[in-house]
Amino acid sequence: MQKIENGCPAEEVLKLLSGKLKPQIFRSAVNGPVRFNSLLRDIDGANKQSLATALNELVGEGYLDKVVIKPKPLHIEYTLSERGKTIIPVFYQLERL
Repeated sequence: MQKIENGCPAEEVLKLLSGKLKPQIFRSAVNGPVRFNSLLRDIDGANKQSLATALNELVGEGYLDKVVIKPKPLHIEYTLSERGKTIIPVFYQLERL
């Protein structure tokens, strides 16, 4: 069987959005900077461990930037990176399906 080199254009977005919390995190970040505790309150069914894991994966994959605003008390904001901003139109197209 031959491997397909050029997959569907939405494939990257579908991989990004796999998981329970990632679509909701991405959706929140589209509207502006987000903080851990606000996400924890706003996303139904989120717990600290799963939210931390999803945020770390999105940062690691380059879709979110993690910015330490001040170290004491710790204030971290997550914003869409340039890579994350490029997939917003595809994200909206998938929402319309």
